[in-house]
Amino acid sequence: IYIYSAQNCSYTLHSPNGTIESPGYPYGYPNYANCTWVIVAAEHNRIQLVFQGFALEEDFDILSVYDGPPSPGNLRTRLTGFQLPSPIVSTGSRLTLWLLSDYAVSGQGFKAVYEALPSYTCGNPGQLHNGHQQGSTFNIGDKIRYSCSPGFVLEGHTTLSCLATSAGTAAWDFPLPYCRADDGCGGTLRGQSGVITSPNYPAEYNNYADCTWTVLAEPGDTIALVFSDFQLEDDYDLLEVSGTEGSSFTGPNLPSPIISSKNWLRLHFTSDGNHKLRGFSAQYQGKIKQG
Repeated sequence: IYIYSAQNCSYTLHSPNGTIESPGYPYGYPNYANCTWVIVAAEHNRIQLVFQGFALEEDFDILSVYDGPPSPGNLRTRLTGFQLPSPIVSTGSRLTLWLLSDYAVSGQGFKAVYEALPSYTCGNPGQLHNGHQQGSTFNIGDKIRYSCSPGFVLEGHTTLSCLATSAGTAAWDFPLPYCRADDGCGGTLRGQSGVITSPNYPAEYNNYADCTWTVLAEPGDTIALVFSDFQLEDDYDLLEVSGTEGSSFTGPNLPSPIISSKNWLRLHFTSDGNHKLRGFSAQYQGKIKQG
């Protein structure tokens, strides 16, 4: 197993497994770090990335993960702060990590292990914060069950099944559920249509908001999401939409309509400790797949 670390750097990793650490881990990364790691697996394999440590200066130092080459359409997630991220499994044979830090304050950094997955496994979907996972094998036909600790409510599906895909690989049938505090925002939405708004809309949303909505349609159907209003603090307050080509929205511009690639969409809204704006409003509509 190789350990790769760097400061202003770019690495391409071809080994089937290994460890990636931010420069200086665990004693802190440098200011103005600009590092990329591109993991390349054999054809038909995917890549599983599991974080073992994670501490970045919140909102200012960012680890971006791309499902493929580092282009905006491939952005899978932007990671910051001190919460250990869930495992990430690529859809193809390439995964890119890009670390950018600013001119002040650094955290310990991050450490992650990666491995190439054969086509018949879904990979570990991840542990739940404030919850429990039952099941430890992740191949086609396996099931994982989730539950939440007292004082938390499970949103999403309690059971995930690893299914074969038409592309010849394997994928979980639903996204990882999550455990929210009883008084938290967000939720699981079912039904043909509805509206999702940021907290307090059309009044200003709260600072330090962290809301997740999961929209579920019937198997085989897709979901359309159309925004009627969108006003977030540029770069610092963020709406991430998964279940489609990776999308992340911020600032004053109205996003284009979104069509899910599966029978679910997940919206994750976060705001920082500064400026509050009006937020957003979006309508979702289930679309029956034409056979």
